Amino acid sequence: MRAKMIHHNIHVIDLEASIAFYERALGLVERRRKGPEDGSWVIVFLGNDETDFEMELTWNRGWEDEYDNGNGDTHVAVRVDDYDAFHALHEEMGCIVKENPKMGLYFIADPDGCWIEILPNLDDIPLEAKRER
Repeated sequence: MRAKMIHHNIHVIDLEASIAFYERALGLVERRRKGPEDGSWVIVFLGNDETDFEMELTWNRGWEDEYDNGNGDTHVAVRVDDYDAFHALHEEMGCIVKENPKMGLYFIADPDGCWIEILPNLDDIPLEAKRER
């Protein structure tokens, strides 16, 4: 038996702001979208060429209250090819919410407050930090 992770879903209040955030912060682009003809809800799948795993953004018309998408303990992790460049971009965007230099990682938050853990390439992690993982 085998299982394959395919997507992670979050509910968003401003679909276009969320799409723009994920494209700028992580290079994820819209792969496809679906929803009923009446436009009462929309699901957008974001991804890139690095993996077939996707972020699924669900938007519901008329919803204005904050969604409970979990907190910092409920997050998705992303391994990046240039940690310093991503860190500089995320600092510029003002989306870094927590840093752990000892472990060599940090977290960013999307427009709905969902946390994303940013990790360096395994080859770029010092040996002592690898032991802590």
